[in-house]
Amino acid sequence: MPDPITVIREQDRPLVDFPGGATYKTLIGDDNGAGIPIRTGIQTSTPGYATRPHSHPYVEVLTVLSGRGEAWREGEDGTIAMERGVTISIPAGCVHGFRVLGQEPLVTYGIHTHPKRIVNYADAPAAAETP
Repeated sequence: MPDPITVIREQDRPLVDFPGGATYKTLIGDDNGAGIPIRTGIQTSTPGYATRPHSHPYVEVLTVLSGRGEAWREGEDGTIAMERGVTISIPAGCVHGFRVLGQEPLVTYGIHTHPKRIVNYADAPAAAETP
């Protein structure tokens, strides 16, 4: 018998506060993603929010659903414009970050190509984090 189809409803998922003014809603995660080799979620970042420089030991893909921001890669000049409809794929081990531009929240849909969210902050030892 084939594996069942997993159905997730965003409104049923818990909302978690991130330090600095963002919220995160895990869609596919530890509690409902057994056997699914990715982790997904929606992050809403308030105006003025910026991530700490960090990396993941796997590819991360971000799609902008609304708002504006800019992403950067450590060691490279310039930034990548983040606006509705833009998807960026960040290579494994690449130190990066993003910040919100303007007065509207930046809403992103993220895919981590690993079932566990692992964040390696540039200024701290490696740590596995959940949400």
